[in-house]
Amino acid sequence: MQQQIITMLELQDSMNTKVHTDWRNQNFEWYRAIWIECAELLDHYGWKWWKKQTPDIEQVQLELIDIWHFGLSILLSSGKAVTDLAAEIESQLHIQTDEPDFRQDLEAFACQTLSEKSFCVRAFARLMAGIELSFEDLYIGYVGKNVLNFFRQDNGYQDGSYIKNWSGKEDNEHLVEAVKELDTAKSDFKDELYQALNQRYQELAR
Repeated sequence: MQQQIITMLELQDSMNTKVHTDWRNQNFEWYRAIWIECAELLDHYGWKWWKKQTPDIEQVQLELIDIWHFGLSILLSSGKAVTDLAAEIESQLHIQTDEPDFRQDLEAFACQTLSEKSFCVRAFARLMAGIELSFEDLYIGYVGKNVLNFFRQDNGYQDGSYIKNWSGKEDNEHLVEAVKELDTAKSDFKDELYQALNQRYQELAR
């Protein structure tokens, strides 16, 4: 688990650096992005008592993965070594909760985020437990999204030359297929995934 956490921290640092080379000193309000995502997540889960709503668990999990991006950014802003951060995260990421109402855990997490302008790994792990998001699913979802974002940027996403539909399928679908063909536990999973996407792109997107 610790190696996978290191991989995610390194990927987040790389993505943030791509946005701004000196991102650590910009004082970006990562906490604000987190509580906004919490509101979007709650909409997918459902909260309106005056109408029937069924939780869209897949979308809720995707929103949690987005929150993880911002949470890692807050932790990286501390300036601690990646290996030290990974050890701390591993020790705090106990995926369990005693709260039967997921929304209560979510509101407690959002309140703590706002009041402390921080990211609590333990509270986040309670949310993972509440919607049955395993660490492996978090890792695969996170790495997949980051690798695809990098791949898009490297292949003309900003200037409009990137081709999103490859042989009748969107790149997100190819991402899912490529992940299934790889060993996600390997330390170079992210590199192999990038190469797999590149091979598919060269063969199918022309």
